Amino acid sequence: MPLVAYSDLPTFARLKSEGETVLPSDFAQQQEIRALHIGLLNMMPDAALAATERQFFRLIGESNQIAQFYIHPFTLPQLKRGPKGRDHVKQYYEDFEDLKKEGLDALIITGANVTQPDLALEPFWEPLAEVVDWAWDNVTSTLCSCLATHAVLQARYGEHRVHMGEKLWGVFPHRVVDRGHPLVTGVNTRFDVPHSRYNDVSREQFERHGLRVLVESEQSGIHLGASPDGFRMVFFQGHPEYDSISLLKEYKREVVRYIQGERDTYPPLPANYLLPQAAAILDEHREQVEAALEHCTEIPALPEALLLDRLDNTWHDTALAVMNNWLGAVYQLTNLDRRKQFRDSVDPSDPLAGRR
Repeated sequence: MPLVAYSDLPTFARLKSEGETVLPSDFAQQQEIRALHIGLLNMMPDAALAATERQFFRLIGESNQIAQFYIHPFTLPQLKRGPKGRDHVKQYYEDFEDLKKEGLDALIITGANVTQPDLALEPFWEPLAEVVDWAWDNVTSTLCSCLATHAVLQARYGEHRVHMGEKLWGVFPHRVVDRGHPLVTGVNTRFDVPHSRYNDVSREQFERHGLRVLVESEQSGIHLGASPDGFRMVFFQGHPEYDSISLLKEYKREVVRYIQGERDTYPPLPANYLLPQAAAILDEHREQVEAALEHCTEIPALPEALLLDRLDNTWHDTALAVMNNWLGAVYQLTNLDRRKQFRDSVDPSDPLAGRR
């Protein structure tokens, strides 16, 4: 939560000039405190629906232990779901039309599985565009995750993602390249982020439209960016919400696909993710799987129990810091009435008042 400059102590001015959030005393005294209402548009398929909920709920809840958050999950009816997924959505998810009436302070849009070469051909394309357009005029800030980033850049800026030829998969080092932006205040200047994607949107594509690049990697490209105003739209290409085991679960699914003949080659290990002993365990398991397939014997199970204590998480603390910065800025900018986008004193074209 922000500092309150209750005196003329020079440290307050110095910290504010360095990008820290420092509230004037008169503003702080007039500020009414309320919970934030955050929408979660979950477009993930049934198998990942609940796990994605947990990941984002955890990231929000752990990022700030003082503020209170109501998270409102919803999805798009055009997304294909099985009976279990439909029941989950019917029982626990909210309706977008109701959320539009009640209002949201912030919105998170997850990724989705795609089947078409052009995102505009996906069944979620038009309803997603409707949500994004509404949020632009009614929500203080929208955070897009991976596929959602690609979809928004295509819909709003005409930039099509580019297939990289092979899957970018693993944990990669990143560097903060815009250290003065409030979203990265107090964040380590170098940190790791998991990625799992076949497509990329480049720095050149971002800069062509005045989009801000805040964090990037020599190996995996842009991770964190923002709309030209610095805040109303925030973009992730990586997956800072991932649990320690998320990439292992993806690897397991790819191994199963190989066993079932749905992919031609055995999946590679996620880059920079496994300790040497864990990698050795999975290499041995691969040999056992291929031998079993060759001799038509029983396929050995993936030895997950041997791996769980050998997985390091090198991204979660930084993810919490970025999420805390995002929610903190939303808290300072959003209107007390959740149906309105900003406080009356905020300029929507420059919500950060130059701090970008």
